[in-house]
Amino acid sequence: LLILCLVKHNYHNMDNQAFASSTMSYQSTDVIHRMERPQEVGNAEEPATGVAVSCGTIPPVTQDKSPLLQVNLLRSLSSFTEALGFTSDGVKSEGLSTFSGVFCPVALSMFSVMLFLRIGFVVGQAGILMTLLQLAIAYTIILFTVLSLCAISTNGAIEGGGVYYMISRALGPEFGGSIGVLFFVANIFSCSLYISAFTEALINNFGPGGYTVDNALPSGHWWAFVYGFGISIVLLIICLVGAQMFARTSVLVLIIVSISYCSFLLSLMVFFNPISVPLPENNPFGRLDDNGTLIKNLTVYANYTGVRSFTFVENLYPNWSVDYTTGIHMTFALVFAVVFSGITGLMAGANMSGELKQPNISIPKGTLQALLATFLVYFLTTFLIGSSCSNILLQNNYIVVQNINIWPPFIFIGIVAATLAAALSNLIGASRVLFRLAIDRLFGVLLHVATFHRGGNPAMAVLISWALVVAVLMIGSFNVIAQITSVLFLLSYAAVNLACLALDLTSAPNFRPTFRYFSVLTSFCGFAGCIAMMFVVNPVSSGVTIIFLLLLLIGLHYVVPMPASWGSISQALIFHQVRKYLLLLDPRKEHVKFWRPQVLLLVANPRSCLPLIDFVNDLKKSGLYVIGHVKTDADDSQQHLDPAQRDMPYWLGLVDYLKIKAFVEITVAKSIREGAGQLIRLSGIGAMKPNTVILGFHDNTPSQNTFDKGRFLRSIKFAKLERAEVVEYFTGPDLPTLPGDRLDRLDYVQLIRDVLRMNKNIVLARHFQSLDKEQLLSGSSEPRFVDVWPLDLTCGTEDSLAWDNSSLFLLQLACILSMAGRWKNRVVLRVFICVSSTDDMQYKAFQLREMLSQLRISAQSVILPWSLRLLDVEDSEDESESSSGDTNATIYHGFAGISRRALRRFNQLLRDSSEMAGVLFLKLPPPPADPSLSDSYLKGLQCLTDGLPPTLLIHGISSVISTAL
Repeated sequence: LLILCLVKHNYHNMDNQAFASSTMSYQSTDVIHRMERPQEVGNAEEPATGVAVSCGTIPPVTQDKSPLLQVNLLRSLSSFTEALGFTSDGVKSEGLSTFSGVFCPVALSMFSVMLFLRIGFVVGQAGILMTLLQLAIAYTIILFTVLSLCAISTNGAIEGGGVYYMISRALGPEFGGSIGVLFFVANIFSCSLYISAFTEALINNFGPGGYTVDNALPSGHWWAFVYGFGISIVLLIICLVGAQMFARTSVLVLIIVSISYCSFLLSLMVFFNPISVPLPENNPFGRLDDNGTLIKNLTVYANYTGVRSFTFVENLYPNWSVDYTTGIHMTFALVFAVVFSGITGLMAGANMSGELKQPNISIPKGTLQALLATFLVYFLTTFLIGSSCSNILLQNNYIVVQNINIWPPFIFIGIVAATLAAALSNLIGASRVLFRLAIDRLFGVLLHVATFHRGGNPAMAVLISWALVVAVLMIGSFNVIAQITSVLFLLSYAAVNLACLALDLTSAPNFRPTFRYFSVLTSFCGFAGCIAMMFVVNPVSSGVTIIFLLLLLIGLHYVVPMPASWGSISQALIFHQVRKYLLLLDPRKEHVKFWRPQVLLLVANPRSCLPLIDFVNDLKKSGLYVIGHVKTDADDSQQHLDPAQRDMPYWLGLVDYLKIKAFVEITVAKSIREGAGQLIRLSGIGAMKPNTVILGFHDNTPSQNTFDKGRFLRSIKFAKLERAEVVEYFTGPDLPTLPGDRLDRLDYVQLIRDVLRMNKNIVLARHFQSLDKEQLLSGSSEPRFVDVWPLDLTCGTEDSLAWDNSSLFLLQLACILSMAGRWKNRVVLRVFICVSSTDDMQYKAFQLREMLSQLRISAQSVILPWSLRLLDVEDSEDESESSSGDTNATIYHGFAGISRRALRRFNQLLRDSSEMAGVLFLKLPPPPADPSLSDSYLKGLQCLTDGLPPTLLIHGISSVISTAL
């Protein structure tokens, strides 16, 4: 009573400095009266800066991402908030205080079973020292969990749903949903545990050999279930009336429990001399003779000695024996399961978060004070009962506290009050968690029925929770239910500590709880302690529970969409780790052995190049892939929103539907060449910057709408934009077509020079609109090839076959493609070289095979006579003159004096030799330094690649292959 009065008095006089800032920061009660109520969300006027903001064309993903300000602080009017008890101003019309809403439920839940029914059992089995150790372990785990809980609960506005609401909003829907289900099940088992404890006390007092009235009630497994079912009906009625009724009774119940406990203390003073206490008739182990035979109709007594030093010494150390209710020999783990299951009520206050006036203040304050009060009571009781009752009495009479009381009904009343209050608290908590799970629609229509509520009370969730409690009651044995309950709560508490640990490790600026008495160390110790003690209590149940939790987590990850206002801890952790490792990734330490392609693909409009975008995704080989786009806008100062920001959601949606692993970079510039230069220089971060730039080919080929080929855009779940919106944006008539949106021939060639000057590899892609990867990689028996022609056309002799960086880069990309995904084992890599004399063909073939062997490239080698094959090709009369006026004798610059006739002949050689090729790899001659020769250079490339399969023209400048270990 003294502790109760001090705690009650403390609520009126405690210095609230540690929690003051949370009132100002998070409670809408204090904020809403100082500002005008917003008119309607989405109808805001122009900002005070005078800049009009038009959001009509912005996709939903770019809307305001400050749900804490929009929803929790201002609390706009909605039917949901009305159902939860908020007024139109966002202030709760009624709510529970810290004492009635947190301290009383937590204290009652933690007293419940242990205080009157199992403290003697624990001391008798484990001894005083081991009991204190188990209490210290349990309360240390609980203390660390409470610190984590306080940190999370003071980091933002809290609504109904208790721990589930905190975890789901802190870690995201996958973690929150799975842990919410776990916590819901834990509350169900805990409620059944307390009802089972009540029925045990009822039978011990009124059953056969009952201490209060003998044989007033029948006993047995199913009779115990009937009694438990009856009391569960009473709890159901109270829950349907509402949490306010529970709050009004919780203070009274705590007073009753306190009086009952005080009667125990008074009894120790009154019964100072030894007395004999009978053992219960349902304990067969206390009535066995020396041969182990049960002696019927025999009353066995054990000694209550009063507080004596020799009794203290007798009970000082463990004395493991058989539990007479289950017949199982006790161990440290089994007894700890009973201890921990009896003090798992620390979340009782958090479960009432939806009914509290100020949950951010009440939950930390009330939980910590209840934790301290209950620990002091258990600490005192362990010493007193271990010093006054013989070991035989403690092991064979679990209601010894009642037997030695000055008026035994005091203890029975206390047991009834404590167990039923704890059961009621868990039933309310389970129903609130289930109701919030249903409201959040994490499980779709499966829990839709649980959304029904009456006057803010989730009646259907209460009924479902009650039905599950009744089902668990069929297990019967208190100690069996205790093991499962301990495992479930330990894993739930581990999740709370993990949530706080993850939030702290991310170093997110918005994680600044007003409760400061926690750290990474306390969260980690709480998490590790919970996991360790789980496996100590029951390894099999722990393993099964963790597997179930992981399966549920994975299922929610792939089935449940991410609510925009929740956020996900995984994104914060990924950012934290990626930033750390990017800083460790030093570009000065790059080595050719670990080279990989880091590609920047410049795209004007994906409408005509979806096959190329998809192909480059296969070519990157776990490297960086960036899709770059340049917006040209002569005067973007009049735009209300930056064009790059406006277009980005559609490009990201395209990447999602293509299911490629790529980043998107968009820039705005006065010209395409200027914007491309920006992307080449600035794309990527740290050491992860593109080393290869891929451009589409500059020709007059009519663009095709590749969106018509439905194979490119896959179906995805939880898309930010509908597929039709993405297609309409890239194919619609409203797409900007400014004159600067296309490079002229001069700028195109100069852009190639810019890329080489920036020390990047350059790749030109042509004819990829005709690439049908599905048909190419289908399981047909007809062989398909990837052909590589490492021939340097800047000179026309076999001397050009020297293996320079460009030739090796060509081979490397082709090899990477042949190793990628579906290309592997579906295509054959072929390497072609030409020789000037047939006498050298065998030797050159041997050299090529040796080279491929050294490079560890599995490919077929093909040797062709250079001059003879070119001379065998005859010109048709129609091709003697080009439409542009070029003759067969025209010399294209960049090709070392090779005439148009020779290029056309070589083009024909490529057509004939690579007719079955899916993709062709050719070397790209460097562009001329003189800008006036750009047109001639581009015509030469066009002549070289006309009529070929999808072709890559490649010029490499960096070393990419290593033959060393």
